[in-house]
Amino acid sequence: MILTVTPNPSLDRTYEIPSLGRGGVLRATGDRVDPGGKGVNVSRAVAAAGIRTTAVLPLGGAPGALLAELLGAQGVDVTAVSIAGQTRSNISLAEPDGTLTKINAPGPELAPEESALLLETVRTHDGSPAWIACCGSLPRGLRPEWYAELVTRAHEAGARIALDTSGPALLAALPNRPDVIKPNVHELATAVGRPLATLGDVVDAARELRALGAGAVLASLGADGQLLISAEGDRYGTVPAAEIRSNVGAGDASLAGFLIAGGAGPESLASALAHGAAAVRLPGSAMPTPADLRPDAVRVTRDLPLDLPLTEPAAVRSV
Repeated sequence: MILTVTPNPSLDRTYEIPSLGRGGVLRATGDRVDPGGKGVNVSRAVAAAGIRTTAVLPLGGAPGALLAELLGAQGVDVTAVSIAGQTRSNISLAEPDGTLTKINAPGPELAPEESALLLETVRTHDGSPAWIACCGSLPRGLRPEWYAELVTRAHEAGARIALDTSGPALLAALPNRPDVIKPNVHELATAVGRPLATLGDVVDAARELRALGAGAVLASLGADGQLLISAEGDRYGTVPAAEIRSNVGAGDASLAGFLIAGGAGPESLASALAHGAAAVRLPGSAMPTPADLRPDAVRVTRDLPLDLPLTEPAAVRSV
C-alpha cells in the first residue's frame, strides 16, 4: 500500500482551447475536472495500476467534498483532515501544440491545530504503507520544516519516504534523510544555487543533495529523460518524444511508476519513464493505466553521457 500526503490539494479544471489570446473570449473545445495536487496525482496513478493507495488530505468546503468524491470514484481511499478554509481550485489552459498556461490558487491557510492534526494523522495511520509519498507545496500556515517533521514521524512508523517538493521545504527535510527525493532539473538547480547546463552538472547536483541526506535522487530532465542517483548505482533513462497533449501531472505519474516498481534500481527508473511518457499523451491531468504504457520504448543505461547538453538548461529560480 502506498500512502500519499498532499498538504495543499486542489480541484483542477482544464480547458482545451485553440489558442491563448489576452482580452478576448476564449471558447473551449473540451474541458474536464480532476482531483489535483502532486500527492493526489500519485495516488490516482497508483490506483490506476490496481494497487491500494490512501490519500491523506486537508479538505474544506464544497471543493474539498467534491475532491474526495472524485477520488473515491477512481479507487483512491481518502483520509480527510477537516479544515476551516476552503480547498483551492486551479485552472489550466491547454493549447493544441502542448503549451499549457496554469493559474494556481494559493489555497487556504492552515491553523496550528490543523497542521498538528495532519502530522498526527500520518503517524497513526493503520494501513502499514510500504511508502509514504509527501508531495507538493506547503500551504500558508505551515513552516518549511513541516516536511522534515513528517519525514521523521513516517520513519518512526516504519515507512519509507518519497519527497517531492522544492525550495526551503526540500532543503529543510534533507537532514532527516528522506529515502528518495524527486526534483525536476529547475528545482535541482535552485537547491544547489547554480545553473545546470549538462547531464554532468545534474549528476554533480544530485550527488550534493545525497551528501546532505537524501537516500536517492530521481531527477526529471524533461525531454532529456530522467536520472537516478543512489547508493545502488547511477542510471540514466530516456524515452522517445511523444506528442504532448498535457503535461499536467506527468511528473507525479512518473513518481507513482517509480514507487509501484519498488522505488529502487533500474526497473523502477524504467517504470517512472514509462508512466511519465504515457501521462503526457492524455488530456488534462488524467493518469495512465497499464494499457497506456509503452515499456519497450524505454532505455536505461549505467553509462552516463556527462557531456550531454540539456535541451533546456536550468537556471536558479527564486522561491
